[in-house]
Amino acid sequence: MNNPLLTQDLLPKFDHVRIEHMETAIDQILSENRMKIATLAQQDDPTWETLAQPMQALDDHLSNAWSVISHLNGVKNSDDLRKVYKNCLEKITEYSTEVSQNAALCEAYKKLAARDDFRDLSEAQRKSVGNTLRDFHLGGVDLPEEQKQQYAALSRELAELSNRFSDNVLDATQNWHKHITDASELAGVPESAIDGAKQAARQKELDGYVITLDFPSFFPVMTYCDNRDLRREVYEAFVTRASDQGPDAGTWDNTPLMAEILKRRHSLSKLLGFNNYAERSLATKMARNTDEVLDFLNQLADKSKPVAEQEYAELKAFARDEYGVDDLQAWDVGYYSEKLRQQRYDISPETLRPWFPVDKVVPGLFRVAEKLFDVQIEAKPEVETWHEDATAYCISRNGEPLAWFYFDLFARQGKRGGAWMADCRVRWRNLRGQLQLPVAFLTCNFTPPVDGKPSLLTHDEVTTLFHEFGHGLHHMLTQVDVLDVSGINGVAWDAVELPSQFLENWCWNPESLALIASHHETGEPLPEDLLQKLLAAKNFQSGMGMVRQLEFSLFDFRLHAEFSEEAPTNPLDMHRKVREEIAVIEAPEFNRFPNAFSHIFAGGYAAGYYSYKWAEVLAADAFSLFEEKGIFDAETGTSFLHNILEKGGSQEPMELFKAFRGREPQVDALLKQSGITDEAA
Repeated sequence: MNNPLLTQDLLPKFDHVRIEHMETAIDQILSENRMKIATLAQQDDPTWETLAQPMQALDDHLSNAWSVISHLNGVKNSDDLRKVYKNCLEKITEYSTEVSQNAALCEAYKKLAARDDFRDLSEAQRKSVGNTLRDFHLGGVDLPEEQKQQYAALSRELAELSNRFSDNVLDATQNWHKHITDASELAGVPESAIDGAKQAARQKELDGYVITLDFPSFFPVMTYCDNRDLRREVYEAFVTRASDQGPDAGTWDNTPLMAEILKRRHSLSKLLGFNNYAERSLATKMARNTDEVLDFLNQLADKSKPVAEQEYAELKAFARDEYGVDDLQAWDVGYYSEKLRQQRYDISPETLRPWFPVDKVVPGLFRVAEKLFDVQIEAKPEVETWHEDATAYCISRNGEPLAWFYFDLFARQGKRGGAWMADCRVRWRNLRGQLQLPVAFLTCNFTPPVDGKPSLLTHDEVTTLFHEFGHGLHHMLTQVDVLDVSGINGVAWDAVELPSQFLENWCWNPESLALIASHHETGEPLPEDLLQKLLAAKNFQSGMGMVRQLEFSLFDFRLHAEFSEEAPTNPLDMHRKVREEIAVIEAPEFNRFPNAFSHIFAGGYAAGYYSYKWAEVLAADAFSLFEEKGIFDAETGTSFLHNILEKGGSQEPMELFKAFRGREPQVDALLKQSGITDEAA
């Protein structure tokens, strides 16, 4: 069988990939890799060319097939694909554990690192070998045989549990819908969301309107719908997903999975000599210890909670005085916050939506990147993709291709919610001197075009698009030729959000907004009065927003840091405890936020969700240099390109930041950018 997943093409042949190709390809690659590793590990005098480079080739071959399978599982999910994905995941997890516990292979890398000429290797090559030796230790290579088997079993079980958690969230999200036949129930909801609800109804062969828990449907109801009972119903369905509460109580309940995941993470950490999983998590991050993380989060909380309390008091007073609402509930907060924003600034996300059509925002985003980093971006509609919504693009400089990427921007059935960047191909140079260019998957879940009307984005969605493209640029503009530290590979997880949050700043500047905003019907630029209102409203309820993110970060970190076998931490209890300390909005008893917190139970953010805030400090401080020099200052853009984006994981992130900024990061820039100052409190 001619298997398209086994060919080393730069761009996958999506028109030819079938489900039956997937497990066959993974089986063949794993079998070949095992045989080659057995030979590589037996070298007496390994060199970069005879050990590290061939190992990267094996990693690359597996990654190139798995990245496609994993991506399709996220954007074209089906029962058949889900089953194959699960089987492949189990096999890859087992293989990864084998490799990380291969004592002979580890010994070969130690010999390589001990060579007299090791110092002659490039910094990226030395960093790669250092990371590999660290990862051998974290993979359990030093453990006695019995404990190695324990580690392998725990890793296998964790992969399976996390996958089930993710599937439960997807099923719970996509199973629920609210069918409405009376349009008056949706009074206040914007026309764009009404059109989406009509389209969702047609897709289910129903009359009227259908509300779902996908963000483009859920958010407008919570923000604009005058029907308080409907808001409560939708809110309850959303915050009880995959739990023991709500309309589907118990059907996809993640409660037992969370307990099992936490128990296994803790056991795995103890095997490696850590006190808890939070310590294990920090072994690959910028933060040096758990106290540093908690001090950082608590410092931000101390600064922002008084501001958040003041904002929430204002909101409650507004709802009471203007609308007679004495008992403000969680499902009212978004609705009355929007009313207050409109009263205070005479602006709402819906007011701005007509000025942010996707077919203007996307070229504008590209123009920002082109001006900052001296690249050109061109659509390649002839390239095969997995869905008609997806388009391929090439990034080049002076006619030379640097990278490729795919955009898949619209929500649809069978596609996981949220927004993300994932690597499809990683830049590296093989032993024959051939360069593989990086390729990225960039995925969002915006409202699709409906009935001939274009997709119009809120400003928040524009920011999301810039965020993911920032990740993409980090992956694609790397100039590192060593696979393990190329692009986002090898980047400390608490620094990986720097380029993404950094690029968001160009959504807020008049000069860059001129490139991304024009009316979808008239082509007129964003009017000056709307621009000023947008900028004035930028930090509306920023204190409440800050404490919400700190709540998630502290919940995640403390959940993993305080876990013990004797008294396993209950996620719901920990969430309540953290909320009591930091939250200003009271959550209803049925709230089961942890049950759908995929970032930490099914993503890469376990004991690492604080990374968003940590990197936000880096991003705000980095952008402050552009504020000083000019947001399209060529010299500053080139410096960020050379010191951050091009270097990937080849150096420690603090060294790279200092090379760009001339000093260590300061938290003041973030507080100032968020409007959280001592005066504000």
